[in-house]
Amino acid sequence: MFRKITKELLAWRESKYRKPLILQGARQTGKTYAVMEFARTQYDNIAYVNFEFDKEAAAIFAESLDPRAIIPKIEVFTKQTITKGRTLIFFDEIQLCPAALTSLKYFDEFAPDYHVVTAGSLLGVAVSREAYSFPVGKVDRLTLYPMDFEEYLIAADGFGFSERIRECFDTNSPMDSYYHNMLLEQYRKYLVVGGMPECVSKFLDTNDYIFIKTVQRMILEDYLDDMSKYNTKSEIQKTRLTYNSITAQLSKKNTRFQYKLVKSGGRASELENAVEWLILSGIALRVYGVDTVKKPLDNYKNIDSFKIFMSDVGLLCAKNNVAPNDVLYNSAEIFDFKGGMTENYVCCQLASNGHTCYTWRSDGEAEIDFVIQREGKLIPIEVKSAENRKAKSLKTYMQKYKPEYALKISTDNFGFENGIKTVPLYAAFCI
Repeated sequence: MFRKITKELLAWRESKYRKPLILQGARQTGKTYAVMEFARTQYDNIAYVNFEFDKEAAAIFAESLDPRAIIPKIEVFTKQTITKGRTLIFFDEIQLCPAALTSLKYFDEFAPDYHVVTAGSLLGVAVSREAYSFPVGKVDRLTLYPMDFEEYLIAADGFGFSERIRECFDTNSPMDSYYHNMLLEQYRKYLVVGGMPECVSKFLDTNDYIFIKTVQRMILEDYLDDMSKYNTKSEIQKTRLTYNSITAQLSKKNTRFQYKLVKSGGRASELENAVEWLILSGIALRVYGVDTVKKPLDNYKNIDSFKIFMSDVGLLCAKNNVAPNDVLYNSAEIFDFKGGMTENYVCCQLASNGHTCYTWRSDGEAEIDFVIQREGKLIPIEVKSAENRKAKSLKTYMQKYKPEYALKISTDNFGFENGIKTVPLYAAFCI
């Protein structure tokens, strides 16, 4: 399946400043597949080492971290001849071998002509441990997220809808109503299926939502297992409680994360490490509130006020045991959940495009779902799960901060009026 990360991998390959690359992201986002497909088309061969399956591979790094000593051992272990610039050395699940991670520093210093890619599902968690000497400044880094809606759409159709959507987005021209309604239907399917590559692939093969939910639940179980394997004993239960609280909190009118909703009497001092674990693992996304909207936004974030979203909207629906038909047919029975689900979807699309999202609330009732920096401008984004004509919060924000324009994401068609650019939910990937 088409993945946008391929373009970034190609840029890495051709860069004269190339360093060993770390590709990180949550489990099951398709890191191994993406690198293997990239290697298949761009290299003569691949020297692949998986530290999860090949436990003995750690011995390669036992005596020396010098690439001149390591490379011959990798050749013997993988039965591949390694040639500068023509062989891709790929260390998978590198978080399981601290010495291999540390060796990347020396690949950069002593063997820069060799092309090295590593991948790790829980690298963010693992490198926070004292046992890891992270090669700061000696590696390039990329993050792979679940498939965004554009990647899903390219896999699902062969009619060039992606190009149509981008053209309408760029010109603010309404999509033909027939295609608009068809794309909203695809968007609702995506909410259920999500962007995990295995789920997308099997759904396109079977069109069976019940089967896909089974696959999603297996992924969710893997996440729970990881919380036990890569966590301290004292934090396991806290992390699971926090994780299980995400879906419930997104169903609240106020989707700001509240520790007291994790457990009775819950406090930041008790649960903040659990939140951090979920963010570092890539399982969840955190969006801080800002007290005022100025550049740089990070300087004005309120570390005590934030929202937490699941990294994949399909997993969010599966975790909350949402019936597919309730999403597909806009059932009123999930009214309380739809707002948080839609925010979660948009947050994932923005994160996939490299945006750091923030949220803003006035002293009164006005609240802006997301504020991002786009093309050097601070842009407010209001998200609605259905048609939205009033946009009161957006108008309050615009009067206060006078942005060059604002974005309103809903089921409405494309348009631009009074400084507000209207974007259909299925086009959030264009932002």
